[in-house]
Amino acid sequence: MAHFQLCSLKILQIFSLLLILLYPATVSCNCTCDKEDIQQNKAEALRYKLGAIAAILVAGAIGVSLPLLGTRIPALRPENDIFFMIKAFAAGVILATGFVHILPDAFESLTSPCLKESSPWGKFPFSGFIAMMSAIGTLMIDAFATGYYERQHLSKHKHVNAADEEHAGHVHVHTHATHGHAHGSASPSQELVLPGLIRQRIISQVLEVGIVVHSVVIGISLGASQSPDTIRPLVAALSFHQFFEGMGLGGCISQAQFKSVSVAIMGTFFSLTTPLGIAIGIGISSFYRDNSPTGLIVDGVFNSASAGILIYMALVDLLAADFMNPRLQSNVRLQIGVNLSLLLGTACMSVLAKWA
Repeated sequence: MAHFQLCSLKILQIFSLLLILLYPATVSCNCTCDKEDIQQNKAEALRYKLGAIAAILVAGAIGVSLPLLGTRIPALRPENDIFFMIKAFAAGVILATGFVHILPDAFESLTSPCLKESSPWGKFPFSGFIAMMSAIGTLMIDAFATGYYERQHLSKHKHVNAADEEHAGHVHVHTHATHGHAHGSASPSQELVLPGLIRQRIISQVLEVGIVVHSVVIGISLGASQSPDTIRPLVAALSFHQFFEGMGLGGCISQAQFKSVSVAIMGTFFSLTTPLGIAIGIGISSFYRDNSPTGLIVDGVFNSASAGILIYMALVDLLAADFMNPRLQSNVRLQIGVNLSLLLGTACMSVLAKWA
């Protein structure tokens, strides 16, 4: 009996030792840096890519256009309560895009076993660092741009007032009734509205930059793939992704009150970014490898930077501004509705992470 127990103990020790020795080999087999051995149907993949270009283009165009229809659909105007809920939903989508979609992909790229351990990428959490610096950089650009435009407006306003005073000194014989509308200075209501308008324009422009960066990266990844099984679920997921992001961006653009030409340019540019990325990916698919060191570093850096921009924009410029709005805080029903919309937006976008 004792001999049997001793033999069993030795067998168990040998088995444990083999598991310890084989575990690294098992882990290393999960990531291969060589070309995939799976048979890939390039013709079928190309058909799906062309379908993806059309589907994502239409989804993005519809998403960014809906909030811009406020002039025709009264319920979508920024002064209505429903607009707060739509904007909160879109902000939740953008926040989940940064945290759930982009940042994990960046960590995966920059910590991949395909990058040499001796390289600096494996010795420092660059994904989090780049995202943090990107958020700080966005804050600085946000603050400097807002300050610059407000100082410009203040200087212009002082110049107009000085000209008005000089004009009033020379024509003091005229009655107040005949001169009541001759001054060029803005009314007090305009003075209050203009800084907010400048702020909204800066927010919409910075937000579009952050969305465009990661949309191009996503498009290139899809276009470079040669596996129909990988592309099929991505087409549906990215279509929803582009639609929801377009709603968030469209809401910001509508509040910024750009001219019609600027609105058309921004909406078109957003709609074309992911399809353009797919087209670039198709063009470079013959030599591009997303698991090559260069591909992993480029994807990781751009994804980290865009994640930092989107997280900052969603939390600071979209959610904080609306959640601290006196109109929202004085209306309990609207406050509950906005919170539910935010949670619904984050949930919808988080679920899509299963496929994209």
